[in-house]
Amino acid sequence: MRRIILEKIYDVAVIGGGSAGVMATLRSVLNNDETILFPGTGKDKKKSRAMWVTKVENMPGHLEYKKGIENPNREQLDWLSKESDLKEKFVWQKNRGITELKKEGSLFELVDNKGDKYQAKYVILCTGVMDVQPKIDGDIAPVFPYANNQSIDYCLRCDGHHVYGKKTGIIGHTNGAGWVAAMLYERYQTPEMKIFTHGETPEFDDEVKGLIDKYGIEVYEGEIFSIHGDTKSGKLEGFEVEGEGIVEVEMSFVSLGMIVYNELAKSLGAEVDERGFVVTNNKGETNIENFYVAGDLRAGVKKQIYTAWDTAVDSADDINAKIRRGRRNA
Repeated sequence: MRRIILEKIYDVAVIGGGSAGVMATLRSVLNNDETILFPGTGKDKKKSRAMWVTKVENMPGHLEYKKGIENPNREQLDWLSKESDLKEKFVWQKNRGITELKKEGSLFELVDNKGDKYQAKYVILCTGVMDVQPKIDGDIAPVFPYANNQSIDYCLRCDGHHVYGKKTGIIGHTNGAGWVAAMLYERYQTPEMKIFTHGETPEFDDEVKGLIDKYGIEVYEGEIFSIHGDTKSGKLEGFEVEGEGIVEVEMSFVSLGMIVYNELAKSLGAEVDERGFVVTNNKGETNIENFYVAGDLRAGVKKQIYTAWDTAVDSADDINAKIRRGRRNA
């Protein structure tokens, strides 16, 4: 049975517990706005980018953490809920995700995975994205030991440096995969660069084909049957490819696109671009008044921790300005 919780109206509801969600929460609470955070369920977290990240080497101050996003986020939320002078302004709905979101008049109504209902004046949506995984023999599980040890990676800005001095492969068949291969080769002069289309027909335009030829990038069109390496250490040794046998690869990037978690935004009627990212103004506000988006879900921004923080701060501060303006005018 659904329990109705309508007596409390929060200033800000934050949906999502990744980099953007934690920063949006932190900034909103420290702005002295009553804030409720829904970080998502265990199932939600398994679908998040943060769960795939171990070391964060492109951000100062993150090297000590075994889980480069999850650990510092938890540390910050623990401080906010227990030690901050403004802890009374923070409600942390652990293991709760939002399944329904609608706007009734000037208020947002949120329903969580337990059926509980909440109201808020403003919403910051930070549900993010996930990289599409290659299926090996019909399953994505063979990728996990290597992804979790950073020998199969996804983000060039975060982890491109891992290809230095290594025989490198790119999994993908579109122009994007071709550009990833070319850019990494140009930047790090890898001893070998290969593209694995994994049974798909290559979709490279003439410019990308020219770069592939120029840099001697090998293209393998056969399906990848298995991944070879040490699953305990995550050391990658190669891919078994249809018609080729085992092709040696020490480091690989996946370039198959992104899953954009925009369902809640679309349910409100928020505008999305051709890739599914939510369109906002420069403060993160969508075409739905008082509905904001921060982090990777937002269109036109880098998919990075520091960008997620920046967009979250912009949204939280813009909301606080509206709240203060309303009180001033009243």
